Amino acid sequence: MQKLVNKQRSFIHQFLVKRTTRSFSFSSSINDPASIVIEESNANSKTLILNRPSVLNALTTPMMNRIHNLYERWEDDPNVGFVIMKGNGNAFCSGADIISVRDMIVKGNIEGSKEFFRMVYSFAYFLSTFLKPNVAILDGITMGGGAGISIPGTFRIVTDKTVYSTPETLIGLHPDAGASFHLSHLPGYVGEYLGLTGDRLNGVEMLACGLGTHHSHATNVPEIEESLASLITDDPSVIETSLKKYSDFSYPDKSSDFSYPDKSSVIQRMETIDKCFSHDSVEEIIDALETGSAKTHDAWYDSTLKKLKYASPLSLKLSLRSIREGRFQTIDQCLKREYRLTSRAVSCQISSNNFCEGVRARMVDKDFAPKWDPPSLEHVSQDMVDAYFSPISVSEHELELPTKQREAFL
Repeated sequence: MQKLVNKQRSFIHQFLVKRTTRSFSFSSSINDPASIVIEESNANSKTLILNRPSVLNALTTPMMNRIHNLYERWEDDPNVGFVIMKGNGNAFCSGADIISVRDMIVKGNIEGSKEFFRMVYSFAYFLSTFLKPNVAILDGITMGGGAGISIPGTFRIVTDKTVYSTPETLIGLHPDAGASFHLSHLPGYVGEYLGLTGDRLNGVEMLACGLGTHHSHATNVPEIEESLASLITDDPSVIETSLKKYSDFSYPDKSSDFSYPDKSSVIQRMETIDKCFSHDSVEEIIDALETGSAKTHDAWYDSTLKKLKYASPLSLKLSLRSIREGRFQTIDQCLKREYRLTSRAVSCQISSNNFCEGVRARMVDKDFAPKWDPPSLEHVSQDMVDAYFSPISVSEHELELPTKQREAFL
């Protein structure tokens, strides 16, 4: 077992410090965890299938409970060499079922909403410590918590159908489920850009900045799945060899002939992003963008400003600080900090519930006119931001992670 752990640590370190899905006809009921998180057995692996395609496989508390339980069982099962995770339909996972979480809060079930987030964050940490290779097939929408439950794993296969984003500031929250760790470790200040604007990346862009490990055309996904299902191994290098057969490109190997992001990609704007998003405050970032817009008349500046001006002012300030702190913290420290922010956001301890308002405006009434509290950046005080980051009271409990029993590979 120790040889397996050492081998896994070495391989995961190589991929993570540098930095798809077939449609099925399964019927599912939200009240039946076994039908919304499906387990399949292969030659020497297990496949986990998220099966709520009508809501882009959005996560619920029963789903997270089943996912975590399955992974714990598989880690202890000597007949399971590695795990494959994927989604049914057009998404891997769109993140939390934010409408359901909002409903819990509106009905006064604050603890229920906190429990959901605890489970997502706890699984993100578990996956970062998982002792067996994990292959996430991100063939479709992969947003928010969907990225949180997949990116900490060994392999992330992206395709021409992959769409990634962390859109939390647009719904009054902050990049969470480990996002402040992953975003802060992206090249330059692209993490700040993605975390504040909620902008999207495609599969090639994910690969270019290290969020993905392998890229393949979506039409190859069935063959990839078939190849993986036939493997009898617990060796990451064997899985890597199998994946490379179907990959246009893999990270960090840049030797193959592969078309990198085109000129319109945000990845090609790294110098501009670094110049604008390296500033210490949201106000300075906006000033830099406005200056760039005035000088160049480049539509990208105006588009970026529009995204920032739609987002919750409080969320922008919390998110920038969270990502900046993530640059110097471990993933468990990031998750614990994120839980503090989320716990206070859903319980309305410091400001009114921007999360409920953001979800209402974007997903319920769809008027896209959220009434944020505070309404503007100048009304967000430093004391308010500091209060969000301060320790949670003993009676409410911080996020508890088994850091002494399980050391993260990240």
